[in-house]
Amino acid sequence: MKKPFLHICIFILFTLFAFAPATKENLNVVFIGDSITRGTASKDQSPPSHTENMLRQLNQWKKVQVSNQGRSGNTTLNFLPTSKSAYASVRAAADQFYQDKTATLVFCIMLGTNDSAIKGPLGSPVSPSTYHSNLRTITDSLLSAYPECRIVFNYPLWYSDNAQNKGAEYKKEGQLRIRAYWPEVDELVKSYKKSHKGQVFTGDKKAYNYFKENHLTDFRTETGPSGTFYLHPNEQGDKTLAGFWVKAIVKALK
Repeated sequence: MKKPFLHICIFILFTLFAFAPATKENLNVVFIGDSITRGTASKDQSPPSHTENMLRQLNQWKKVQVSNQGRSGNTTLNFLPTSKSAYASVRAAADQFYQDKTATLVFCIMLGTNDSAIKGPLGSPVSPSTYHSNLRTITDSLLSAYPECRIVFNYPLWYSDNAQNKGAEYKKEGQLRIRAYWPEVDELVKSYKKSHKGQVFTGDKKAYNYFKENHLTDFRTETGPSGTFYLHPNEQGDKTLAGFWVKAIVKALK
């Protein structure tokens, strides 16, 4: 088993020495995601909160602020510009951050867990092609509203192939769909290289395998119709995930 806190330290050291400081004085990050982003512990112990603390420890910006827009059970459909709730909240948070012209605005996005479900969440199961088009719609809207922003797409995480709770059924079919989303993220990012050079990035790709190998220590134990399953990081896993996100964000700002 790998030690998560060791991973966090390695990531922070890597980012500290491998990349130059950001060009602007402050850094504002809006996190978009589902319950994994929202966090299963207290608000100040969520992955975005840990990411904020780690980014501050790098001492590359005068001020670092984050907004956690993770929403339990949400899919890419919930964050489309037509949404009256999830997307509206993202825009409200970003609008407030965007007033600071000395700050770099970053959207850190990880969606796909609920999209991959066999049934339950809005629109599920979402096909890889629809997942791609939904992310494109979200990206186009954010780039239009915030022309200088950066957008980082992290691969959705591993979960056990018997995952099922009251709100959704995932299982092996969903797990396979998760992996089919990865090339869609890559293709999406590639398509913006010319039109929005240096603004849209593929972020973390390694957390999936890390949690697959370390779910007994870094995931919550949950019980459903198919027995004990693993779907959400625990408090230790939230910190580990934040370490992966820090690396992805700083790489996008190099």
